Amino acid sequence: MTEEILKNAVAEIPELQWFPGHMKKAERLIQENLKIVDAVIELIDARIPVSGRNPLLRELIGDKPRIIALTKCDLADEKITKMFLEKFRSEGFSALAIDTIKGTGIKNLISAVKKSAEAKTHRFVNRGAKPRSARVMIVGIPNVGKSSLINRLAGVNRTKIENRPGVTRAKQWIKIADGTDLLDTPGVLWSKFEDPEVAIKLAWTYAINDEIYDLEPSVKLLLEFLAKKYPAGLCERYKIQISPNDDGRKILETIAVKRGCIRKGGVPDIEKTTRMILSEFRAGKLGRVTLDDLSD
Repeated sequence: MTEEILKNAVAEIPELQWFPGHMKKAERLIQENLKIVDAVIELIDARIPVSGRNPLLRELIGDKPRIIALTKCDLADEKITKMFLEKFRSEGFSALAIDTIKGTGIKNLISAVKKSAEAKTHRFVNRGAKPRSARVMIVGIPNVGKSSLINRLAGVNRTKIENRPGVTRAKQWIKIADGTDLLDTPGVLWSKFEDPEVAIKLAWTYAINDEIYDLEPSVKLLLEFLAKKYPAGLCERYKIQISPNDDGRKILETIAVKRGCIRKGGVPDIEKTTRMILSEFRAGKLGRVTLDDLSD
């Protein structure tokens, strides 16, 4: 379990409380527009299917028809992704995995959206109103891939894509060819992370900006997690040998030496190595990794 791997290191996890003003504004934006949409697509990073779910969004969405889409499935452990999809479906949700880069699962997502919105759109027609497009809101935490998905659905670069949390700051309506209107909303985090393990996983996946906390202790914990759960990716990428109980600092220094990240005097350049490891982890170069499991 991920808790067992991290529980002894809780004291080392930096306290992360990041809730800039635009987050509260985004919350209000979602709440105000829920009444005019037929369904909601909740995007969740497949690497953090538990930690990446905003509890505030669940409260705001309520009983509105919802599709759960696990994004970045190409970066996540395929076996665990399938287990979570089964779990969400057993809870009554329409759930699927998508890859916005390759287009995997996009057609199935569109079908699920249309099906979820049917009840509302048919009700309008039955009351004598003109047929209209399905209206769907897309929600999720920062850097979950909303803009990439919308661009894939619309077939053009309609929204600004940047691998940096907090880029989308206002709502955007995008009409796509299949007769569905999509409402994009800014990524929303919650104001207080009760569980430090949730916070650190959000930081690892870049849902939280790197500038607000100390990277080195965070990456040490990431390396210890990977050494226990996914050692093959580390060993293959950096051509090193590690054991499940190796200290994160030791692994960090070993990688620095192996990659030639050395300062004058033969001292490992920890800062440079730290940023390199984070970047390569986020890009999937350390293998397919899921940070949560069903026990979480």
